[in-house]
Amino acid sequence: MMTREEIIAVFKEKEVMLEGHFLLTSGRHSDKYMQCAKLFQYPDVSEMICRQLAEQFSDMDIDLVVGPAVGGIIMAYEMSRQLGVKNIFAERENGKMTLRRGFEVPKGAKILVTEDVVTTGGSVKEVIELLDGMGAQVMAVGSVVDRSAGKVDFGVPFRAVLSMEVKSYEADECPICKTGAQLVKPGSRKLPQAK
Repeated sequence: MMTREEIIAVFKEKEVMLEGHFLLTSGRHSDKYMQCAKLFQYPDVSEMICRQLAEQFSDMDIDLVVGPAVGGIIMAYEMSRQLGVKNIFAERENGKMTLRRGFEVPKGAKILVTEDVVTTGGSVKEVIELLDGMGAQVMAVGSVVDRSAGKVDFGVPFRAVLSMEVKSYEADECPICKTGAQLVKPGSRKLPQAK
């Protein structure tokens, strides 16, 4: 089991922790960004991190791991490998989370929802709502990083490898914007195009 300090050291070494002026998926701004996609470039490191997280769910008899695209796809795969179960991913279609590609969820299936980074939990909540509507039983949520320091409530147990409070701001209240620093969106979604 890695300590918090060891995990942070790995995140810094692999350039997972970034500093600057960032637009988060939630639309909020922050001076820190957790780019977990960089972590998943290294199979040995992602295996180690996901193993540590998977151990926290080993007593839940999980049937299936589901992650929201894009950030949760590789993580869902590795978590399912660690737990010895199948995995699938949900993706947006016409602005709404859905299952495509022939993915199915059996009624009553015990689900672990995984996401690389949780800030407000919006994408995860959408996936939970989708799965609830299919008659699945969401047992828990797991993430590599919980940026809310445990403040997000999914209505089921939520575990993260690293939980930390990273300040974020509404766009119109962002002190970093006032400095004129360029806003960057390093995640999987693009900045809105200027018209």
